[in-house]
Amino acid sequence: MDLRDIIKKPLITEKTTKLMEENKYCFLVDPKANKYQIRQAVEQLFKVEVKAVNTYNMLGKLKRMGRHQGRRPSWKRAIVTLENGNRIEFFEGV
Repeated sequence: MDLRDIIKKPLITEKTTKLMEENKYCFLVDPKANKYQIRQAVEQLFKVEVKAVNTYNMLGKLKRMGRHQGRRPSWKRAIVTLENGNRIEFFEGV
């Protein structure tokens, strides 16, 4: 799996901007990726040292349209904690 396939996009919400003050960054990742692969991808793409990786799966919400119902897609989120002194410049302008 390519590094750019593991990390799909950064997640920027109110909760994640508060986590950035604690040197934690959130990413939408491939559901098949494990913590070790996510750690390698972040370290190589952003040239930083990773302290910890926490992941959890978000189940897609059930939605109704009239009498039909469907489900939004499920996805996986990774919260990456960096070592002290490391920053990801991509998020600094947010």
